[in-house]
Amino acid sequence: MNLSERLNEDMKQAMKSQDKFTLSTIRLVRSTIKNLEIDLKRTLDDNEVLDILSREIKQRKDALQEFDKAGRTELAENAKAEIDIISKYLPSQLTEEEIKVIVQQTIQETGASSKAEMGKVMSALLPKVKGKADGKLVSQAVQQFLQ
Repeated sequence: MNLSERLNEDMKQAMKSQDKFTLSTIRLVRSTIKNLEIDLKRTLDDNEVLDILSREIKQRKDALQEFDKAGRTELAENAKAEIDIISKYLPSQLTEEEIKVIVQQTIQETGASSKAEMGKVMSALLPKVKGKADGKLVSQAVQQFLQ
């Protein structure tokens, strides 16, 4: 079962169990996916759906920070709950140690030795950690090793 089918099944389950919050969160994600499918005039594969899910989580994390700054605890709790729901569809996240190991391997593969070559390392690295790690953590790890 691919991600789109899984989202559809979970949406049906949320309807049956009358879980309105989960239902609305899944509908928002599905509408983003559907809009892109309409724009591209084709169905999306799992990697493209993963990109959308990662982007949705990033948007909610950014909103969460803003809500915390503004003292809007109810909105912050909603954003956290949405992040939890969407995270179920992403692959398990890599630990910092696992990220560092992958970064070191990629630096060796690319032969990079300075921060000027960070772009080359990141372009080789991002497909390896797609959906499994936050881009900020990956970027920080690369900067740590390229000095």
